[in-house]
Amino acid sequence: MSEIVLSGLSFSWPDDTPVFDHLSATFPGGRTGLVAPNGSGKTTLLKLVAGALKPTTGSVTADGTLGYLPQDLPLSGEPSVAEILGVAPVLRALAAVESGDVGEEHFTTIGTDWDVEERTRAQLDRLGLAGIGLDRTLSTLSGGQIVSLGLAAQLLKRPDVLLLDEPTNNLDAEARRKLYAVLDDWSGCLLVVSHDRALLDRMDRIAELHGGEIRFHGGNFTAYEEAVRAAREVAEKHVRSAEQEVKREKREMQQARERAARRASTASRNLGNAGLPKIFAGTMKRNAQESAAKADGTHAARVGAAKAKLDQAERELRPEQKLSLQLPRTEVPAGRTLFLGEGLRVRGLFGDGADLAIRGPERIALTGPNGAGKSTLLRLVQGHLEPDGGTLTRADGRIAFLSQRLDLLDDDRSVAENLAAAAPALPAAQRMNLLARFLFRGSRVHLPAGVLSGGERLRATLACVLFAEPAPQLLLLDEPTNNLDLVGTGQLVSALAAFRGAFVVVSHDERFLAEIGIDRWLRLADGRLR
Repeated sequence: MSEIVLSGLSFSWPDDTPVFDHLSATFPGGRTGLVAPNGSGKTTLLKLVAGALKPTTGSVTADGTLGYLPQDLPLSGEPSVAEILGVAPVLRALAAVESGDVGEEHFTTIGTDWDVEERTRAQLDRLGLAGIGLDRTLSTLSGGQIVSLGLAAQLLKRPDVLLLDEPTNNLDAEARRKLYAVLDDWSGCLLVVSHDRALLDRMDRIAELHGGEIRFHGGNFTAYEEAVRAAREVAEKHVRSAEQEVKREKREMQQARERAARRASTASRNLGNAGLPKIFAGTMKRNAQESAAKADGTHAARVGAAKAKLDQAERELRPEQKLSLQLPRTEVPAGRTLFLGEGLRVRGLFGDGADLAIRGPERIALTGPNGAGKSTLLRLVQGHLEPDGGTLTRADGRIAFLSQRLDLLDDDRSVAENLAAAAPALPAAQRMNLLARFLFRGSRVHLPAGVLSGGERLRATLACVLFAEPAPQLLLLDEPTNNLDLVGTGQLVSALAAFRGAFVVVSHDERFLAEIGIDRWLRLADGRLR
């Protein structure tokens, strides 16, 4: 079976920021899920395997034909479906031959791909794209359809090694089920980066990128979580034990010093009373001091050893990066109408018109298949788009919109500068304290937004949105867990738990929706909002 081999792999960015240093690992055949916090280098590693980046030192080898689905697929443009799939030249050559043109160049282009159209349509059907014409352009497709199309393009290569970076982003529930079925049948070497628990639970093994090493865990993601949880409990026990040992050694050292001081004081008085010669008294005093110093050194060494043990135990204990927020300024009175739309229509969507009322502080999940118009409806609510028909009213108060791309930040400004622009009235010290609560500390607050990982970008965006002036009373979130690792998703759940206003969230992540306490479910399908 095909496999991926990393040998002494090192990689640094042009500014010499290191990502990997002499990383070695072998990904065997079968299905492997690669997990790590955002910013650890998962996407970079896939790009190195795919050849999109070159290692600084070391090597990467992958047996056979390789397919690679990046997470940053183009979501607009005029290429046709056939061009995206890479079959357009062959289809044109087939059409020419069928029309009577028997030029040798056409047969060279076709090669052995005489059944390319049948294979293409079968692949599209497997991924839920049966109704998509090969001449349709990219700009007419939804984000989820484009992701499925990108995967179809890779599968048509019949790869031996397949790399997938967040393949369920933007996919609706049905498209995810189609993807799962395709990967369940996969027989080659599959390496997946994902935050989708349902997908990761279909893996044969989990590879964890941690501390500059890759550690393999047999079984699916649930088994991996249980192993990590057990390891954390053991590490916490080691930390508590090491802390007690440091305290005990410090206490014994202090007690030994106090005993030595008392003995020295008593000996000095006794020597004075005994009338001994000064030279003899001085020798005895020096001997006592040397003995006390030796004992003190022994205790100090024990304290040092205990501290070293504590340091090692703390290194084994992975920090839990949780957000702890209070957002009272976002509070909305119960029942207050924040948005009211009646008979809303736009660009042929929503059939005879959609009716939507949002009242504080309810939590609404907006679901439905890709292409139904969920993102369009959010833009209507926010005011970025005006309806072609119907009426709408918005209450006074700010509506904040978090798009799929998290594009509210100025990439050239630092995290601190972005927050200063969003909340200029906040004193600088208060802004720094606030950013620390969003886990930006020290030099991290001065990072340009353009270099942040997905999870860091989410935290910076949330800080700017939730503490902007005035505070938002209605929050709109469009696929907010896309490109987030599981830690980042947990941080978003914490932030939404602290939010006191109303929100509408578009998401296909069922576990995430279950964790944020949805009050009302809306489904947009077939032009109707139910």
